Amino acid sequence: MITKLNVTSIKVLDQDEAVEFYVNKLGLEIGQDFKQGSFRWLTVRVPGDPGIEIFLEEPGPPAQDEATAAQLRELIAKGAMGFTVAFNTDDCKALYAELKARGVTESEFTQEPTEHFYGTDMGLRDPFGNAIRILQPAKVAAEA
Repeated sequence: MITKLNVTSIKVLDQDEAVEFYVNKLGLEIGQDFKQGSFRWLTVRVPGDPGIEIFLEEPGPPAQDEATAAQLRELIAKGAMGFTVAFNTDDCKALYAELKARGVTESEFTQEPTEHFYGTDMGLRDPFGNAIRILQPAKVAAEA
């Protein structure tokens, strides 16, 4: 029986650039980082929460042959492989200000904090076109 989600992945073109964005700008922490030959297993996670990690996956062996990896890199560069990653926060507006102070640019934000019936959320894109949503759930939605 499946008991929980452990790791999910997003496609990136450059793992070091992904670390710059996800760790230095968004404030996540590196979960695991090791190499086996040319393959690098690199994950990030919410600080102090080892429950779910995000694998910052560069296309290539052993998962794909070089021809397939080249096609994936082309799609990523076009923004056609953008997956959505969703996070929660206790204060969306304060986090927005903090992210701007950490260097998240206006072009990386796709939506400023906006209030909805379900809470306040904002949107960003990483350097590879992956969509990121950050939600402060409404008290009523959180209780439901």
